Amino acid sequence: MGEFTLELNDDQKQVRDWLHGFAADVMRPAAAEWDEREETPWPIIQEAAKIGIYSLDFYAQQFFDPTGLGIPMAMEELFWGDAGIALSIVGTGLAAVGVLANGTEEQIGTWIPQMYGDANDVKVAAFCSSEPDAGSDVASMRTRAVYDEATDEWVLNGTKTWATNGGIANVHVVVAVVDPGLGSKGHASFIVPPNTPGLSQGQKFQKHGIRASHTAEVVLEDARVPGHCLLGGKEKLDERLARAREKAKAGGGERVKNAAMATFEASRPAVGAMAVGTARAAYEVALDYAKTRVQFGRPIIENQGVAFQLADMATQIDAARLLVWRASWMATAGKPFTAAEGSMSKLYASEVAKKVTAQAIQILGGNGYTREYPVERMHRDAAIYTIFEGTSEIQRMVISRAIAK
Repeated sequence: MGEFTLELNDDQKQVRDWLHGFAADVMRPAAAEWDEREETPWPIIQEAAKIGIYSLDFYAQQFFDPTGLGIPMAMEELFWGDAGIALSIVGTGLAAVGVLANGTEEQIGTWIPQMYGDANDVKVAAFCSSEPDAGSDVASMRTRAVYDEATDEWVLNGTKTWATNGGIANVHVVVAVVDPGLGSKGHASFIVPPNTPGLSQGQKFQKHGIRASHTAEVVLEDARVPGHCLLGGKEKLDERLARAREKAKAGGGERVKNAAMATFEASRPAVGAMAVGTARAAYEVALDYAKTRVQFGRPIIENQGVAFQLADMATQIDAARLLVWRASWMATAGKPFTAAEGSMSKLYASEVAKKVTAQAIQILGGNGYTREYPVERMHRDAAIYTIFEGTSEIQRMVISRAIAK
């Protein structure tokens, strides 16, 4: 583990510039069209696959970057390009992380390649955790997985919601309850292979923002998956459940981390980086506009009311990035989030994205409110950051519990 540094090395700068080029040349020109269409931008995902951005290799390289900055740097650049298209490109990564975090070597080798497909035939994957009555409250999950010993299969029943790529995915990773008596400790994650009977797409949501990303319900009706599709394997699950039961009998003790929360904890700084990308994009549009827009005989940036807003925006974006980078570095260095630093980074960056995109509209005035300029779209997109992967209220709860210990 190297010393902490805020300076990207030459390799990282090269990757950043390469991603920035793709975001500027391929994503940006297509952003308004796919936002209007509210459809998965398959041609753009295919372009990303052709040059190696949409692939497990690329994410693995960033994920295992020893400084911890690979993923946040990549997320910031792609989401600077466009949040909806970027989410279509990186959405598969959440399912892949779920498998990497909880799966066996064999499961990782078998399923992750099928999540991506190849440049000629791209596929996507979906991570299905939230339910109509259980979003942040994972303990009240109802989707059940029951083991059928006779056939060595798990039978899944329930409805998942807010699933990115839900229903259109080649591979679905589904979190389900295996022991209802243990609350969130009685959960396990399952791979639902392609074309499994009993899995169907429910409602597809029409959203305020990130419209190029497909979000839908996933309905499971007696969906049977082979025993080897339980992430981590049955032996490991049985051991974990036995430990949890012992602790429940003994009255608590050490908390067993469930699979869904482990995935979210790892991904919070990454979501913070997405928010930084969107905020930075809106800030740059506003800054450029303020330098060139002339009112009362001078550029509006010479008006202190506008200049001070931009100064605050720049400061907040930098502060958000620093929190994200710190949390990402800590996670890679194996330093515990004793003050919930992962949640801090996600909370602050997401709130900044909402604020900065709103200020950008204000600086552009009437133009900012039209679709001629991208800031209204960025503002709509930014609203999701304070909601998904744990709302701002949930992050504050996590942080307050951590600091109260």
